[in-house]
Amino acid sequence: MPGLPPDHRAFAEKALPLYGFGPSTTLRLLSLSENATYLAEDHARRLVVRVHRPGYHSVEAIRSELRWMAALGAETPVSTPTPVAAVDGAEVVEVTVDGLTLLVDAVTVVSGCTAEEASHVVDFATIGAITAHLHEHSSRWPAPADFVRFTWDVETMLGPEARWGQWRKAPGLSPEDCADIDRAVRVITDRLTDFGTGPDRFGLVHADLRLANLMVDPHADLPAITVIDFDDCGWSWHLADLGSAVSWVEHEPGTEDLIDAWLRGYTAVRPLPDDHLTMIPTFVLLRRIHLTAWVASHSDADAALGIADDFVSGTASLARRYLDDPSWLQHVTTRTSAA
Repeated sequence: MPGLPPDHRAFAEKALPLYGFGPSTTLRLLSLSENATYLAEDHARRLVVRVHRPGYHSVEAIRSELRWMAALGAETPVSTPTPVAAVDGAEVVEVTVDGLTLLVDAVTVVSGCTAEEASHVVDFATIGAITAHLHEHSSRWPAPADFVRFTWDVETMLGPEARWGQWRKAPGLSPEDCADIDRAVRVITDRLTDFGTGPDRFGLVHADLRLANLMVDPHADLPAITVIDFDDCGWSWHLADLGSAVSWVEHEPGTEDLIDAWLRGYTAVRPLPDDHLTMIPTFVLLRRIHLTAWVASHSDADAALGIADDFVSGTASLARRYLDDPSWLQHVTTRTSAA
């Protein structure tokens, strides 16, 4: 899958008239990951404009993402940005620069900063409750007939043609570390196969519900959390969203407390049977290995540039704990579903 072209700003600039912006509009890059996200602003209004990476999503898939996001915002307690159509009513527009066509969409601006930048005002119990409302909605929402999104399963996350690339190509991966992660991958695969994909555990999920994809206004009297960036939403295990919630901090000593708080919030809205709870270490490590593959294939992304040098070796350390240390995350895996 090719990355964004270096001139991704030119695509955002060319999309501005399609959304009714004039020549005096300013553009500021907000983030660079799978996509380039810009703030477009003139004297009258502001929008977030997203330039999509070529080949990652079809028009139908982006339209599906926006429709689910809008439905969540309208039908649940989950706060989301509001999709904004182009002047001609299109939910997604095509923009061509120097013979290359990329897809662009726009949403309303959410005030504040990411929860990653203001983690002191973010309660993981609240994140768990938000996630449960999201899953409740997806389990009963009558998706449009043309709804199209990715499936995130073992094959698409860890297989030979994994969508985010191969974890084995991560920089600095030693032969010993590779062998240990590979051993863990085989156990993860067996356990997920046994766990299955029944509707009580597998459905439409955000798939990247981490602090960087939650917006909060730390100056508000009662800071509200807004879920953003549904770019990777698709069909997967519900507990994959728990794995995402502890992205980049899975190895830290306080992670078990974060998971316990997340579970308190989640189970206040939606039950989690005991056989689901026992799978938590599997989903935490699955996410860590998935991120290791992402780092290997996304060296230009903001998040990849900021990771610690020992991230890859840390993945192997977690794999060894998963395999050999029954005390890892024991408290949350033995937590009763009624707690």
